[in-house]
This record gives sequence, C-alpha cells and structure tokens, in this order.
Amino acid sequence: MKISQFLEHHGIAVNPFADEDAQTDPVFKDHCIGTTRHPSWDKIYGDPKEPATSVVFGEKGAGKTALRLQVRRNLDDYNRAHPDARVFIVDYDDFNPFLDRFRDRFHGRKRKPERVLTEWKLWDHMDAILSLATTQLDDALLAAPAATRSGLTADPSRLDRLQARDVLMLAACYDQSTAETVKGRWHRLRRTLKFSSWKAQWDWPLAILLTVTLAVLAYTGGFWSEWMKLIWPFPIFFAAVWSPYMVRTIKRWWLSHNIVGNVRVLNREVSSLRQILMNFTSDELAGQPLPNKQRTDDRYELLAKLQGLLRTLGFAGIIVLIDRVDEPDLMGGSSERMKALLWPMLDNKFLKQPGIGFKMLLPVELSHYIDREDRDFYQRARLDKQNVIRTLEWTGEALYDVANSRLKACLSNGSTATLRKLFSDSINDRKLIDTLREMRVPRHLFKFMHQLFVAHSNAHTEDEPKWQITPETFESTLALFRREQELFERGMKV
Repeated sequence: MKISQFLEHHGIAVNPFADEDAQTDPVFKDHCIGTTRHPSWDKIYGDPKEPATSVVFGEKGAGKTALRLQVRRNLDDYNRAHPDARVFIVDYDDFNPFLDRFRDRFHGRKRKPERVLTEWKLWDHMDAILSLATTQLDDALLAAPAATRSGLTADPSRLDRLQARDVLMLAACYDQSTAETVKGRWHRLRRTLKFSSWKAQWDWPLAILLTVTLAVLAYTGGFWSEWMKLIWPFPIFFAAVWSPYMVRTIKRWWLSHNIVGNVRVLNREVSSLRQILMNFTSDELAGQPLPNKQRTDDRYELLAKLQGLLRTLGFAGIIVLIDRVDEPDLMGGSSERMKALLWPMLDNKFLKQPGIGFKMLLPVELSHYIDREDRDFYQRARLDKQNVIRTLEWTGEALYDVANSRLKACLSNGSTATLRKLFSDSINDRKLIDTLREMRVPRHLFKFMHQLFVAHSNAHTEDEPKWQITPETFESTLALFRREQELFERGMKV
C-alpha cells in the first residue's frame, strides 16, 4: 500500500508532513503562514508602528524560522497597506560571510574559533547590520533586480544634497553588492542622486593645466626658455602646483586605511575606497561619523543617519530579524561559541534604540547561560525590557491544531478529512493529544506523523488496504520514535 493511496482515500492531495524545515516547506508558505501561529505571536511580533525588541529562545524544530518568515510576511503586508510609513526589514540570518571575513583578519593560533570569537565585539554586529541595510537601500535607489523582486522601492528625488552625501558615504563604507564593481556601482548611485563632485576634484585638473602650460612655454623660446634652463625652480613649481592634490590624496588614503582596518566583517580595498572618498570635499567629510575606529559611538551615529534617510524615503522604522545563529561553520554546534557571538548584542542601549526593533530567534541552549550571569550583565542587557520568551513551548493541544491546519491546507475540493479521521476509533482524542505533547515541537510532530504514514502503508497491501491507523501501528511507531528521539538528544542520531 502506498502513502499516496492512503492520503487520496481521505481526500488529501499532498502529504502535509513531508517537509520539516519552514524555509523549504510549501504547505507552510502557501497556506499556513498567515493562520498557524504560536500562542506567543502577539508578544513576538508587536506593533510595526512602534518597532520593539523580542528575544525568543527555542529548541531545534520549535518554529523559530517559521516565526521569522511569518514576521516578514506580516511586515510585507503592513508595508503594502502603509506606503508612507513602511518598516525597513533587515534579514540578519546568514552569519557565515561576516564571520569568514572577520576570521581572515587573524593568523596562526588566533584563527581558532574560540579565540576568533573572543575578539568579536558589538561594533562588528553593527557593521554587519549597516552593511545589509545599506546594500538594500542602494538596491532600492538604483531599482536593482534584487529590490524589484522583493518589492522594495525608494524615490531618490526625495533626498537633498546633504542626504545624498550621507547615502554615498554609507555606500562607500558598507555597500557589499556583488552585481557590479564597487566603483562602478558607487558612481552610478552618485549619478542617480545627482550628486556633483567637481568641487572636490578642482586641484588635479588645475595642476595638469599649469604643468602643460609651463611645458609649452619652455618650448616656445624667449624669456621663458632661458628661465627654464635653471633647475631649481622646477621642484618649487611642482610642489606648489601639485601639493593640494597630493595632500588630499594622502589624507583620503589614511582615512581609507583606517576604515578598512576597523570594519572587520567586510572586504574593502584601500585603493578603491580612497578613489571613492576623493569625490568628497574636506568640508563634506569634516565632523562626519565614519567607522575608522574600533568603537560603537560612530556606528550609533551612522545608524541614526540611516534612520533619517529612511524616514525621508517613507520608512518609519527598522526591524532586524536575527535567526540561524547555530548554523555558521565557525559555530560547530557549540553553545559556548554561540554565546560568544551573541552576547555582545545583549546591550540595552543597542536593543532599545528608538525606531529599531530586533527580533532575536535564538537556540534554547543559550537561555541556560543567562541564569549564570552576574549583576553587571543584567544591568547592561536589561532583559526585563526586551520581551523575552525563555522557551518556545507547544502544548499537545496546540500541536493538534497545527496538524489539523496543515491537513486542511492539503485537502482536495470537497474533502472534510481531519486528523481524528485518520486514526482508529480506539485511539481517542485524549490519547492523541497526550502523544503529541511528547513531540514538544512541530518538527518532531511532522517526523512522527510521516513515520506513522510509512508504517501504516507498509503494514497493508494494495489489495487489502486499511484506511485508519490501528493502535498496534500507533504504539509501535511511537516506541520507535521515542528511542530515536533519545538518541537525537544525545547527539547520536539525525
């Protein structure tokens, strides 16, 4: 007997429990993302009008990624309904590129994961977030394909010259698009923003003009040709003509060198950054925050500039979605390493910035470290203000509802099948709910239900099918699942 035969009998078009990862689960994305929610949804999501931070701890399979997708889907809906008060969404869920670039800064024993992560600071997180946000903003201003696909739009004509300068400065330091060259994209952005740079470039055309004029005069004869036979005036002349350009070049090179050296999570070349910064006058750079030191002060100011730009472009707030902390290669499944990466972010000043909300979806292992922290940590993090959910728990009743919702999403036209109808009458509702309570999280529920379908199908032939799961199959599959789950929790089985 095939699983499809069993499902078709009950009017179920596709197996509702075949996928276990929300990222690749079509049933969840197409049907359940807007209806099947965790009981703590309201606390996690909050109100987009006032972005707030939420810190959620959940075990593997508890639905953290599903929550992230649901938050994003709801924010997208909110943005469509409020085009002049949108929320700018930053997906901070792929740490690998940032960690790899950061690790490349070290050599020898310092490249060991534990040592690398002890050097990771809050400003490195801020640089990564600024990079993601700046790249998205530039895509929107340039109407790049990535922004078009996501529906992110921004009208560059809303920005005045000073704001255009701020966009270009952020782009110079943080834009990480790989669609085109760094300088080519920056200059395209400059032209889009109609930001002229001739005032910053006056010195080298003037130096070339004077040099050419002197050479012409030297070869035309007369008084100038006699004067040109002397050697000593040349160094003085060239120093006077070229010194403004050389001084500006050296200053921009030094500034570029400091930025590249202190933005440790990105790949930047000093030469290309120097050439970009040559397009700004000294007045335009004077007093502006730049990430040329290892400290958070400049990054807070840059975040404030980013917020100001986004408000002008119709974005009232920013939401940063943080997920998949346990997946980077550098973590190696170690909760100690995850703690070293995440703990710098647990800072009340950072998490409670006006207009910015952080949705932190973290592995449950990290919650155990919070209980061991000292008073200084609690004073700095102020977790009492961060909407903390210590465990993303699911009751048996909640998992029963999840299973029914997925079944309904997969029904053929006219079918009225429910989870209860798949089981023999001798397996009552209380037995089902108590069993599902043992699953604890949706992923385990999906695994168990799929195993049940397989076991039931294997126990009967196509000539003599049975359309309800028997108590014997239910109990034997449950016993096998319990053993596998025990091995999984001991790290001995996938």
